[in-house]
Amino acid sequence: MRSKRPAIPYIGWMLVFTIVPLIMVVYFAFTDTEGHFSLESFQNASVYSEVFLYSLWIALISTLICLVLAYPLAYSISRASERAQSMIIMFLMVPMWMNFLLRIYAWVLILQNYGPLDMILNFFGIDVTLIGNSGAVIVGMVYEFLPFMVLPLHTVMSKIDPSLIEAAQDLGCNGFHVFRKVIFPLSVPGIISGVTMVFVPTASTFLVAQYLGGTQFMIGDVIERVFQSDHHTGSAIAVVLMVVILGFLVFMNRFGDKEAVN
Repeated sequence: MRSKRPAIPYIGWMLVFTIVPLIMVVYFAFTDTEGHFSLESFQNASVYSEVFLYSLWIALISTLICLVLAYPLAYSISRASERAQSMIIMFLMVPMWMNFLLRIYAWVLILQNYGPLDMILNFFGIDVTLIGNSGAVIVGMVYEFLPFMVLPLHTVMSKIDPSLIEAAQDLGCNGFHVFRKVIFPLSVPGIISGVTMVFVPTASTFLVAQYLGGTQFMIGDVIERVFQSDHHTGSAIAVVLMVVILGFLVFMNRFGDKEAVN
C-alpha cells in the first residue's frame, strides 16, 4: 500500500484555507450578533433576491456565449497538427498570465466613452453606450472565462478517433450527420466540464460588474460589500449561493452520468 504521507500537506492546506473558513461562514449565517441560532440573516439576505437572479441570468448567458464561441474553436484546434495546437493553446492562455484586474481595466479603456471602439462606431454614425450596462458585463465575463470552456472541449475533442469520422463518412453521412452522430455525442463530457467551469465562477465572481456594469452589481459584489459591515447577512448570502451552485453541480454530474449510460 502506498504511503499517504505526501497527501498530508494538501490535507492541511484544505483544512486551514477551505474547511475552516467554510465552517465559519455557515456559523455566521445561522447565528445572530450574540452567537445564538437565528435565521434573521437569511431574511435580510432576501432583499438581494433580484441581484441574485440577475447574477444567475448573466452567468447563464455568459456560459452559453462561451459555449457557442468555444465549441467550433476547440474543434478547429483539435484537428490541427500537434505543434499548431500547442501554439494556439499558448496564445489562448497568454492573457491569463496577466492580472485579473488589469484585464478588466483593459476592457474599461476599450469600451469607455470616447474610447477606441466608441470612436470607431461614432465614425460610422453609430451612437451606443458600450459601458455601464449588462452587455459590457457579459463581454467581460466571456473574455475572462472563455479559455475555461475551450480547454476541456479541446481535451475531449483531441481524443476523438479520426477513424470514427472516416467510418461515418464512408457509410454515407454528410457533415451535419457526422457532427450529430459522432462528434457531438463524444464531446458531451467536455461540454459538461466546460459549462461547469464557466458557470460556477461567473455566478460568484465580483469586480467585473463593478468596473463594467455601472450601477449594476452581481451577487459576488454584494457579498463583498455586505460582509464588511454585517458578517451574518453576508454569510447567509454566500450560503445560499453555495447551495445553488452545489445543486447545479449535482445536476450536471447526473446529466453527465445519463449521457455516459446512453
